[in-house]
Amino acid sequence: MTAPLDAEVEGWWSKEAFSVVPLHFFCNCSLKGFQGRIAGLPVAELERMVAEVQNHSAAGPGGSSHLGELQARRGEALEAQTLGVLKFKNGKPTMIIGNQLAEGKMETLAKPHAVMRVLRWQPALGAAKAPRFASTAASSPLFDKILIANRGEIVGRVVRTARRMGIETVAVYSEADAHALHVRMADEAVCVGPAPSAQSYLNMDRIIQACKDTGAQAVHPGYGFLSENHIFQERLQAEGIKFIGPGTRAITAMGDKIESKKLAAEAGVHTVPGHLGVVHSDDEVKRIANEIGYPVMIKASAGGGGKGMRIAWNDEEAVEGFKLSTEEARSSFGDDRIFIEKFIVEPRHIEIQLVADAHGNVLTLPERECSIQRRNQKVIEESPSVLLTPETRAAMQAQAAALARAVDYQSAGTVEFLCDREQNFFFLEMNTRLQVEHPVTEYVTGLDLVELMIRVAAGEALPEDLIREPLPILGHAVEARVYAEDPFRGFLPSTGRLEQYIEPTAAVCGMPDDALRLDAGVVAGSEISMFYDPMIAKLVTHADDRPEALRRLRTALDAYVIRGVGHNIPFLRDLAAHPRHESGKISTAFIAEEYPSGFHGVALPERSEREMVATAVVMNALDTARDSDPSDRVANAPRPAFIGDVQYVTVRGGPDADEQDVVYRAYIVDAATGEDIAASIGDEEDVPEGAGYSVVVQRLPQATLDALNALDETDDRDEAMKLADVVASADATHVVKLGGVSWGPSTPLFLGSSSEMRVTQSEAADETEPRRAIVQHLDHAAEGYVLSSEGAERQVLVRSMRQQQLARWMLPKPEIDFSKVIVSPMPGKLVDVSVEEGEMVQQGQAVAVVEAMKMQNVLRAPKAGRIGRVAGVPGDTLVVDQVIVEFADEEDK
Repeated sequence: MTAPLDAEVEGWWSKEAFSVVPLHFFCNCSLKGFQGRIAGLPVAELERMVAEVQNHSAAGPGGSSHLGELQARRGEALEAQTLGVLKFKNGKPTMIIGNQLAEGKMETLAKPHAVMRVLRWQPALGAAKAPRFASTAASSPLFDKILIANRGEIVGRVVRTARRMGIETVAVYSEADAHALHVRMADEAVCVGPAPSAQSYLNMDRIIQACKDTGAQAVHPGYGFLSENHIFQERLQAEGIKFIGPGTRAITAMGDKIESKKLAAEAGVHTVPGHLGVVHSDDEVKRIANEIGYPVMIKASAGGGGKGMRIAWNDEEAVEGFKLSTEEARSSFGDDRIFIEKFIVEPRHIEIQLVADAHGNVLTLPERECSIQRRNQKVIEESPSVLLTPETRAAMQAQAAALARAVDYQSAGTVEFLCDREQNFFFLEMNTRLQVEHPVTEYVTGLDLVELMIRVAAGEALPEDLIREPLPILGHAVEARVYAEDPFRGFLPSTGRLEQYIEPTAAVCGMPDDALRLDAGVVAGSEISMFYDPMIAKLVTHADDRPEALRRLRTALDAYVIRGVGHNIPFLRDLAAHPRHESGKISTAFIAEEYPSGFHGVALPERSEREMVATAVVMNALDTARDSDPSDRVANAPRPAFIGDVQYVTVRGGPDADEQDVVYRAYIVDAATGEDIAASIGDEEDVPEGAGYSVVVQRLPQATLDALNALDETDDRDEAMKLADVVASADATHVVKLGGVSWGPSTPLFLGSSSEMRVTQSEAADETEPRRAIVQHLDHAAEGYVLSSEGAERQVLVRSMRQQQLARWMLPKPEIDFSKVIVSPMPGKLVDVSVEEGEMVQQGQAVAVVEAMKMQNVLRAPKAGRIGRVAGVPGDTLVVDQVIVEFADEEDK
């Protein structure tokens, strides 16, 4: 090979971010050429190998000795999806998207290459230093091999700790997950059945057989699935396989919500008033609910994760909640027992993480607040809580420890409480497993909870220094759960393929390396299935205090790129910036109270909207200049947008359905290079690093727009410019300065810094402090771009004066009429149809129930009318927008 190393990678690569990087090497641009596997390659060794391949590439055929060394070290070829490639340019790695390699299009790289194929990377746990109680000797592992009986991000989380401890790992997967990331992260993987959970991830026989076949000595169950199933624990024990979790007594006692409340009361733990017996009928539900007093919480005895839970405020809601909770409990847990307790108004959900060993020691850790919930499903969690005093924290920890001792608890577990405004707290339930939100506790304690679980399971005692006195709280951590669900359609699950997926990094977000952690189980190309929970990842940020942790969370959400499925990042971004959330005055009713009619989008602040306008103008100028060859222009060729060219920018979209378009007049007045934009591009694909642009942005009042539209076609450009200048007398002008700009046409993130200065006819205000600017380029529009900033998606149209004048004649896009049908809003299973053909229904009446991702979703009539046709049958598998019921025509009523 005579060409220098020229490979491409998706994602940022740095030795600070990745501890282990297994690689494939492909030479001569051929999938049929040399293939080798180098597993567990340390960063230092990786750097040496990269240098060798670069030397070999430069040396030509005479460098074959280097290649021979690689061949001698190769192992079994590893089948995996390409995440991307590192492109070395002038000996320096740069980030370029390389998804074409994932499609096997190696031939798109024109010249001979040595391509490093990155199979996976292992992000640090979130701290630059080794976690407390972290093992440093890998020569004598506690177990030789463990199997992880789960899927998705939790598998990768356990793998990272196990690998650091010198323990090999085995993943299990369903047929639907054959190409999932977690399958490739472990050292081995075993298929345990078809897609439905009952036939795969809940199939004890196959999971136990996988342990025997691979020689796994222990099983980490993660969370969900079999993590709180005492039968699974007992069967493993009978086979001599260690369950990395608590014993049967603790699982059965705490897994039964009715029994756990009885035991909690006996242990001196405060409990919520309620009926601790199983209810069996609608009449019994109504009677008990009225005895307790509305509102009440209807709950599955074996429930968890927000499933099988409903709040009822009257008899009608109680009966419906009983039916839905029963069905969800039966589907999710195989146990349809239901009980009822008092619902505490304005409660806060606060939980205590604990770890107990077999030697009588119980370690209680700082609390987590999980009050930001939707349908009893946690959305944002944090530690510590802004509500608790040290005295209340100590009291809650003492009661959690008492309950753990009462059931001989051994492993990591969580005792959940409800707290009122006066810090009175009541036992809610105990989760006998690792929690989804455990990273925030790891951040504020410096502990690795997975390692603690493994060591306790192996019989080790907790270190004396951990249990001697309360641990100090190290700053503040916040976690957001990123789901494949559409917040604009009632948070319905979204399925499909991740067409583009780029995770935020500390470097892009401008924060310390140890301030950002993302636990994910997907990559670009991963499939979000209808069979499983729709969580994509957990995004966690840490800082010295809560305001800075929230600010970092907002920045990281801005830089998180997900395309191909609906996701809740806009909603999370709005939550993270909500004034009430920032103040800490929250409760479990926060989302219901602040978003009573659902989520309709983010209202973009005026400064942020001007920043988006300036971004679009710069993007348009760069695109136009890139499409034009300055050396080959003719007199009548279209002139690109250079400095001083006025653009009319329309911002379309917003949370208000009736919101009018906003039009700005904008133009670039300066570039940091002192040259025009075309000259600043040269032969590079992207904007030169550090480029800066100053953009004048004026919002046009309607009177100016009307006058502009009234101009005759023959009016010249100067007259239109003079007309637009009257804006300065009616509205302030802002100069938006974009510095350190990084963007290219194939890059989804426009990065840089932003400041602005307000200018009127008489004075100019001081320039604002620069802030990080992150704008996502979602798509190209016919006359501009689809952009997202701070969670707000907008269509931004960039037009010339003449295009703006003609725009008013464009016909609006026709809307589809769904008023005559009821369709499935998501892929799923049709569980029930409660109407018949010819039946009259009222607006809001329940018509059908669709189950998707283990949740029951009631579809209601949007209007009163007669049912003309029932197109769906219970048991049908539905696709999005599949018709279930049709209304009769008006004349047929």
